[in-house]
Amino acid sequence: MEEIWGILDGAGSVGSAFSTEAVLMSLLLAFVLGQTMAWVYYFTHSGLSYSKSFVQSLILITILVAMIMGIIGNNIITAFGLMGALAIIRFRNVVKDTKDIVFIFSSLIIGMATGTQNYDIAIMGTIFFSAVTLYMYFTDFGKHQPHNGFLRFSLAGHMGAKHPVPSVLKRFCGNFTLISAQDSGFGNPVVEYAYQLMIKNAKKNEKMLAELQDIEGVENISLTMQEQLLEV
Repeated sequence: MEEIWGILDGAGSVGSAFSTEAVLMSLLLAFVLGQTMAWVYYFTHSGLSYSKSFVQSLILITILVAMIMGIIGNNIITAFGLMGALAIIRFRNVVKDTKDIVFIFSSLIIGMATGTQNYDIAIMGTIFFSAVTLYMYFTDFGKHQPHNGFLRFSLAGHMGAKHPVPSVLKRFCGNFTLISAQDSGFGNPVVEYAYQLMIKNAKKNEKMLAELQDIEGVENISLTMQEQLLEV
């Protein structure tokens, strides 16, 4: 093991030859580390924007960047040529989650490290990055208001002071705010209500919706959680 690590540690020294064995080692390590990043992303992903092609792209980006760094080597002319070629490419996919951008950036860096034969940096960086990502996933780091929701429903007429809807919301929500109460118009007595909710326990959402549905006049109930709103 010490001999293997010694080879990896010495491979990134200045002036290292890009032999066939070195290039193959770079590509294989880029594949392994890229797949590690893809599995960490797959395991820690949350929300509705999951894409199989994006996960696969994390691996392919790492390999391609390793290839590019091997092509460039110490040739500044080749580097500028590749920059010009890449500038022609137009990426039109919108990245909705900032975490996706972080993973793309990490794949680029790992590919650069493996492509320049800095194997020790690539391996330790991947392990450390993965460990921090998993730590934030399991500790739910940064979570502030976990169950924000958006509730919409229609009611036959305006809601009175003693209407049962607010009492139901008080039992299931820590806080709720009426955003809008809009008449349907054209002589229709139906009023469209919209509430912003701070739900206490998301596991009881179905029970809350069932009790709202049992209230006379309440129809077309729609509840959207904050995670779903961020995907729209």
